Amino acid sequence: MPPDMREWLPADHLVWFVLDVVERLDLTAFRARHRLGGVGHEAYDPAMLLALLIYAYAVGERSSRRIQPLCGTDVAFRVICAQDVPDHTTIARFRQAHVEAFDEVFAQVLRLCARAGMGRLSTVAIDGTKIAANASIDASHGVDWFREQARTISAQAAAVDAAEDAEFGADSRGDEVPAELADPGRRKARIAQILAEMEQEQAEAGQAAAEQAAKAEQHLVRLTQGPVTGRDPAGVDPVAAAKARLARELAVRQAEIDAYAAEVAAAIASGRRRPSGRRVADPFGGKAVRKALAALERALARAVSATQNGKNGKNGKVAQRNLTDPDSRILPTRKGWVQGYNAQFAVSADWLVLALTLTSSPADTGELTPMMQCTVTAAELINGERDAPEQLGTVLADAGYCSEDNLTAEGPDRLIATGKAHQLAQQATQDPTSGPPPEHATPIEAMRHRLRTPEGAALYKKRGATVETVNAHIKDRIGLRTFSMRGMTACLGELNLVAAVHNLRRLFTAATTTDVIQTA
Repeated sequence: MPPDMREWLPADHLVWFVLDVVERLDLTAFRARHRLGGVGHEAYDPAMLLALLIYAYAVGERSSRRIQPLCGTDVAFRVICAQDVPDHTTIARFRQAHVEAFDEVFAQVLRLCARAGMGRLSTVAIDGTKIAANASIDASHGVDWFREQARTISAQAAAVDAAEDAEFGADSRGDEVPAELADPGRRKARIAQILAEMEQEQAEAGQAAAEQAAKAEQHLVRLTQGPVTGRDPAGVDPVAAAKARLARELAVRQAEIDAYAAEVAAAIASGRRRPSGRRVADPFGGKAVRKALAALERALARAVSATQNGKNGKNGKVAQRNLTDPDSRILPTRKGWVQGYNAQFAVSADWLVLALTLTSSPADTGELTPMMQCTVTAAELINGERDAPEQLGTVLADAGYCSEDNLTAEGPDRLIATGKAHQLAQQATQDPTSGPPPEHATPIEAMRHRLRTPEGAALYKKRGATVETVNAHIKDRIGLRTFSMRGMTACLGELNLVAAVHNLRRLFTAATTTDVIQTA
């Protein structure tokens, strides 16, 4: 390698651009809570850690555990950290500690893009996309479950206190050495007695486990004979029964894996050839396991659907919370249900993210007005960096945002779909119209009329190619399909970071990038 790190990579490499941008950002919010000196190892410069995160996200790497080794092997990563490799915990803690400052990074990057002449405001497309939380959907439970857990924990604590008072006395701690163990002559007999009691407890535990397995099997039988939704005639929860079935099939599959491993080990030990046929190693590779897993997914989907629609028997609607990430919710997607958040983006005509927000609501309807307000603010920020301001044009949104309130709310001009895109295109082709809508048309009828005009149809056609392109880039190129952190605040911070990275990539490809960075 050349001795000068500036010769390691070509001058037009992305990493040099990232370093130049970060050098010109105002990092006061980062330095305010980041000590550079003190006892022990000197802390890493926040500018270096921020540049490291931005570049890593730009190349689709968000895991701090994978970023750390890249800092020692990848040339671009080595340039950023100057071969002083930070630990993955340092990277993760820096990201977690500054989640609230990433919105300012996003705003500063947007200003840079505006100085480069980016951020065309003739049309702005708004859309929502579901992003998974860093949590399992199986960890979501209703209020009854949490109440039962609270009662169980309280009862267990009271029982333990009472038992310890009865055993040790109210004035004893319980960790004193027993008199029979303090006496060397009685210690051996006492230890033998303890071992016998432990063996007896293990035998009783095994019998209890067998009884639980038999009950689960009975639940499965009743499940196959009961209705497809709700509880079966015996009051068995389908989700619990499906989980029991999956656990049983996994145990059977694990036994097959263990038997195959033992057979392979015996063959190796005796010098024989390994068993022929397909290797048995994947716990989820068995057909029975896959069927049980699919049955559990169907049961979960039916349970969530019943909860979302308020169909939970006489109890009505049941609110659910996730133990791992309580701020996240179970949301419907085209590919099924996901435990996550609903990310909203406002995207300019040249694919720049102008505004964003994060919500746990599965519906987009209530997000249009706040997003339009954020878009107006972003337009003012962009025009403040330009010599010739551009007026904010038409906001484009799909049918998920269609409502009379959204159609009549104050704000910029908007074009909101009243149906699916292919239906709108068909109506505009087969039944076109022109001119203003009928005099007494409702807001939805007026919008439907406008979408059938050649101008309206051509304008709305830009929506998908604008915002859905950005959604795909954020999910597939940057890799934000699952948040790295937990909680609404942390996930919103990561979303701001991702949006800033996306805009930086757009700025990197702009023709005036070099001039903007040199004069910023």
